[in-house]
Amino acid sequence: MTNLDDTVMLHAQGLAKHFILHNQGGVKIDVFEKVELSARQGECVILAGPSGAGKSTLLRSLYANYKPQSGSIFVRHGPAWIDLCSAQPYQILEIRRDTLGYVSQFLRVIPRVGTLDLVCEPLMGQGFTEDAARKRAQTILSRLRIPEALWSLPPATFSGGEQQRVNIAMTFVQDYPILLLDEPTASLDKENRQTVVDLINEAKARGAAIVGIFHDSEVRGAVGTRSYDVTEARQAA
Repeated sequence: MTNLDDTVMLHAQGLAKHFILHNQGGVKIDVFEKVELSARQGECVILAGPSGAGKSTLLRSLYANYKPQSGSIFVRHGPAWIDLCSAQPYQILEIRRDTLGYVSQFLRVIPRVGTLDLVCEPLMGQGFTEDAARKRAQTILSRLRIPEALWSLPPATFSGGEQQRVNIAMTFVQDYPILLLDEPTASLDKENRQTVVDLINEAKARGAAIVGIFHDSEVRGAVGTRSYDVTEARQAA
């Protein structure tokens, strides 16, 4: 791995990803090639490019949901650097628990688990007492305007905007050193959009390294530090 300064928290190098469409006669779709991307403490890197450029694929690769065909994704996990592309499953789970937070566009929850319990769960895994976890979860749910009457209910029945805010609460309740954000303000009204902007900027201020996709130009301007154009990596393929 190239020598990196102490502020770098995530570093992807030589990253390439393609898909094989087996139901289409084995057609190969090249998504990106030779991605070189770093995220440092206190910055928010905006993944740029038109729809279909591979932004979400890259973000999912950085979270180890997709396995690239080549390259490395180094994450600073405590004092160690771990390559997600070659890490063992237990290491990936540990990194997701302690280091790498992810807000997706989709809510994936256990149908019968209430919202407050879902938001508490990451903190309980960190060793918080139940009382401390509940208080912190209540605070973030209140900031995101999830009515207290809904806290005991499973969020699978909520509106799209409410589900997205639960998604955000489940990640931002914990102070992850690295955050991956896939359209976190989609489906949100102006007030809740501003709350998410505030949460992102607070995370930057405490030193989190953030990589995100934001189609809202105002949000990009409010949180972004610099951009990485995925199109350039796609054209290299």
